[in-house]
Amino acid sequence: MAEQFIMTQKGYEDAVERLKYLQTVKRQEIVERIAEARSHGDLSENAEYDAARNEQASNEGEIMELDYKIKNAVVVEETTDTTTVRVGTVVTVFDEDLDEEEKYEITGSMEANALENKISNESPMGAALLGKKVGDDVTVKAPDGDFKLRVLAIELA
Repeated sequence: MAEQFIMTQKGYEDAVERLKYLQTVKRQEIVERIAEARSHGDLSENAEYDAARNEQASNEGEIMELDYKIKNAVVVEETTDTTTVRVGTVVTVFDEDLDEEEKYEITGSMEANALENKISNESPMGAALLGKKVGDDVTVKAPDGDFKLRVLAIELA
């Protein structure tokens, strides 16, 4: 059975849009760069041609990966339920070790972005928070040591 990729509706739509861009716009840009580089003659010493071919291979790899993930996506149903932490909610937690509050959006692995405080449901913190309620204490088993959080609030993303 194929691996499944959990996504929010927005994440799924963003992935489909990115795939469409890679297959049409970017693919065509690369083909044009390859044709331009070919017109310069000897391909054996043509760095521009080599770079364009490498970019083409990278783009095709990303297309295949994204296509696979989209085909095996499980889109989580949107809900208005904020009683428990789930994919698609924003959770405010208090970190006892750092003595500070922080907000995190729980997403599928494809949508995770640490710079935007979007954490994957598969990450140690995301997995530990899933199913928790306001007031629950959570121990996160992270690679560099366990730490404790308290769930302060849950809201829709």
